[in-house]
Amino acid sequence: VQLQASGGGLVEAGGSLRLSCTASGSIVSINAMGWYRQPPGKQRELVATITSGDSTNYASSVKGRFTISRDNAKNTLYLQMNSLKPEDTAVYYCNANLQTRIWRPADDYWGQGTQVTVSS
Repeated sequence: VQLQASGGGLVEAGGSLRLSCTASGSIVSINAMGWYRQPPGKQRELVATITSGDSTNYASSVKGRFTISRDNAKNTLYLQMNSLKPEDTAVYYCNANLQTRIWRPADDYWGQGTQVTVSS
């Protein structure tokens, strides 16, 4: 199973970016998915999560600016980021709790990370 993240880049403060993350391989089902980020010199932190039933949860720092969504038919997770701030600069990672075999419990998988840099 692979999670491939894309959509990062350099943007000015106030701008927007859309991240995507596609899961591929032998997948039986995908449960919750989420975006995490790791700012320079800091620990990885939660950005937003979404359940298989589309219930969402956001870090207070991004609430109202970021929107998480998923397309189950495409096994793809999105993060629409608006009104970006320099403090949003980080490597963004996608995460999926998914099942690869019917007899095996679901497990967490991580994407490779995509850099988002917001200039002031």
